[in-house]
Amino acid sequence: MTTTIRHNNRNYTIDLFKPLDISIAISGKKQNVIAWGVDFPEIGPHISGDYEGSVAAGQAVNFNDIKFNPHAHGTHTECYGHITKEVHSVNKVFSKYFFKAEVITIAPEKYQDDFVISKKQLRYAIGNKKREAIIIRTLPNTLQKKRKHYAKSNPPYLLEEAARYLAEIGVGHLLIDLPSVDREEDFGALLAHKAFWNMGGTIRKQATITELIFVNNTILDGTYFLSLQLGPFENDAAPSRPVIYAIQE
Repeated sequence: MTTTIRHNNRNYTIDLFKPLDISIAISGKKQNVIAWGVDFPEIGPHISGDYEGSVAAGQAVNFNDIKFNPHAHGTHTECYGHITKEVHSVNKVFSKYFFKAEVITIAPEKYQDDFVISKKQLRYAIGNKKREAIIIRTLPNTLQKKRKHYAKSNPPYLLEEAARYLAEIGVGHLLIDLPSVDREEDFGALLAHKAFWNMGGTIRKQATITELIFVNNTILDGTYFLSLQLGPFENDAAPSRPVIYAIQE
């Protein structure tokens, strides 16, 4: 089913029946992606006394408890409340959930003992395009990203200058297939987070960062419309399902 979207005084056509899901689900299995050294997520029947919430155990319904960490166990979207003393909920950030986005692919480059994404790489990949959202696919890009255990692996990250550049060109929503935009062990510096949200100035309270996505290799670099849907949690971060739609010529 095609529909026309009016964006910045221009019409675009997308097919709502051809969504491209770029999220990683939380499974409760050992194959689940994990970051930050936390335990596996848990999904299982609620148990209270002799009651076990499972049809297999003789109950009328399956009645599962779920234990997970949104930052560690799958695709999640976070707001500036992730790094503030005050409580700010990502559930209060959005006034809309549909954005013009650019998918870019970047091979992180060597920097000291790390691999990073630089401002120069972003400028080259984005060019003069003005986008509400930037979706970064890093190389190499394999299915292992959907089940990788990242703890103590020092994954690639954004340099502070790169995150600041995205803020300067008006990117409101940054999506990336890594566990964090910052270095795994940075002693709490969080330079990329702070630069993207402009924590040293007027905080960009409507801006979000989405981490641990997976952009299949069949998805080409280019312009899409992004539907960014979150679980309605009152928390600094929530599990999310970013879905993109190709623009029809």
